[in-house]
Amino acid sequence: MASPEVRVLPTPAAVAEAAAERIVAAVARTTGPFTIALAGGSTPAVLYRLLVSQPIDWPRVHVFFGDERCVPPDDPASNYRMAREALLDHVPIPSANVHRMRGEDPPAVAAEAYDREVRGVVFDLVLLGMGGNGHTASLFPGLAAVRETERWVVAEWVGEVGQWRVTLTPVAINAAAEVVFLVSGQGKAEMLHRVLMGPRDPDALPAQAIATARTTWLVDAAAASLLERP
Repeated sequence: MASPEVRVLPTPAAVAEAAAERIVAAVARTTGPFTIALAGGSTPAVLYRLLVSQPIDWPRVHVFFGDERCVPPDDPASNYRMAREALLDHVPIPSANVHRMRGEDPPAVAAEAYDREVRGVVFDLVLLGMGGNGHTASLFPGLAAVRETERWVVAEWVGEVGQWRVTLTPVAINAAAEVVFLVSGQGKAEMLHRVLMGPRDPDALPAQAIATARTTWLVDAAAASLLERP
């Protein structure tokens, strides 16, 4: 597997701008439906607002989600709500092209339904973040989802946040044509160093479980501040 590309940008805004350019280029390279899995979080929210004004052929874009909190779609914690308010309400994407995880349903039911929906979909691009504990999507340290080898989507109780989550598994994410991580902030610096430069331990560092032929880390200078140290 090829080593990931790491691009260091000066600010979180520059990270979002680089990601927007990457998405525009990826859509332009395709001629049929373009499938993208969105991430939650503050940096993606900035990116989604940028995408509103980009030259993207939205009617052929299909939007999926990397993970979801098990809350109704209008809940402030919903990743779908964030994406809808920042992006989806402002672009001409058909409603049938938005494939959300039904966080309001029982977690196992929501996961099974989404597994059926995405099974066999090769995502053109998956956007991911990384938490200060090394989690990505809702793949948390020490939990079963990061070790899944068959299912594409699972539900899991995450005691660390006191919440059920539904998430794509490494099986689904690693089948993607391209994965882009967005990481910003000094608080992520130590973990980014461990994930990119430390020993491989995906159970403790779930972001290490993502290993595709084309993985790019777009990180700001603060998050990258420890990467050049011996």
